[in-house]
Amino acid sequence: MKRMVLSGLTVIAIFSLLVVTPVFSQAKSITLKYASFFPPTHIQSQLAESWCKEVEKQTEGRVKVQLYPGGSLLKAKQTYDGVVDGIADVGFTVLAYTRGRFPVTGALDLPFGYPSGRVATSVANDLYNALHPKEFDDTHLLYLHAHGPGFINTREKAITNLEDLKGLRIRSTGMSAEMVKALGATPVAMGMGDAYQSLQKGVVDGSAHPMEANGGWKLGEVTRYTAGCYASAYTTTFIVTMNKDKWESLDKKDQDIITEINKVWLLKHGDAWDSSDLGGLKFALEQGGSIKGIDPEETKRWQAAVSPVIDSYAAELDKKNLNGAKVVEIIRNSLKAHM
Repeated sequence: MKRMVLSGLTVIAIFSLLVVTPVFSQAKSITLKYASFFPPTHIQSQLAESWCKEVEKQTEGRVKVQLYPGGSLLKAKQTYDGVVDGIADVGFTVLAYTRGRFPVTGALDLPFGYPSGRVATSVANDLYNALHPKEFDDTHLLYLHAHGPGFINTREKAITNLEDLKGLRIRSTGMSAEMVKALGATPVAMGMGDAYQSLQKGVVDGSAHPMEANGGWKLGEVTRYTAGCYASAYTTTFIVTMNKDKWESLDKKDQDIITEINKVWLLKHGDAWDSSDLGGLKFALEQGGSIKGIDPEETKRWQAAVSPVIDSYAAELDKKNLNGAKVVEIIRNSLKAHM
């Protein structure tokens, strides 16, 4: 009789283990590697870090994300391919560093006259949601965001008209190089990581960048003048994307959670670009720099000068059967809607 009781207890214990064990298996977590080229102190890097924490929090630890900032896992130009190949599971990079690879969304970087990062970010996601271009099909795009108005900043010469730009070598990336060229200066292709030293040594006479970079990348220490022409202002579009197989390996409920987080975070990035523009302006002024608007009549000349850049890009999209007119129309309509 005693042996039968013990046997019964043993059965109960085994049954309990069978019931409990699946709970522990469901609690297993996955850790994703997130590559970003922004230095850890930059506000965009801090936002990426907070995204990682939010994902872990809302998935109750099922999905953890380890951020590798400052290009420590992948350099900016390598990031997209690194995500495709699985070197990183998530990547934060910029379209301009692989010019021509993303033709539809690359149009966002044209000088449409962006007034803010919030607006540029909204326009970028409107374009993607309207067309879902195939150029990102080898990854799972999480979201896009874009910085505030990109201006021309110079070391020694204040710019008040188009004639002042002639002969100047201006650091630029992606489509901002076309804007620089259209305005009469000479574009010099160069990533942000090399900008400070090149400006400091006089390798270039200036740089096309938003006010944010004067503080975030300390370029306000090596430039003195900003030509604040909003009518010809460009943006630079950033992507946060994920390895496709890794995304598909996540539970559907965690995919849904992350998708909802992305809707909040893309606007956080846009707002952060704007707040850091103000910080960059303050930093530049503290270094003795200045920002000056362009005279209204001269502004019309700048806008007219860059207009063919947009038309030319649309024509190139048409050659690829990508309906350039439609792409430009969506951007312009979205821009008006968010102004």
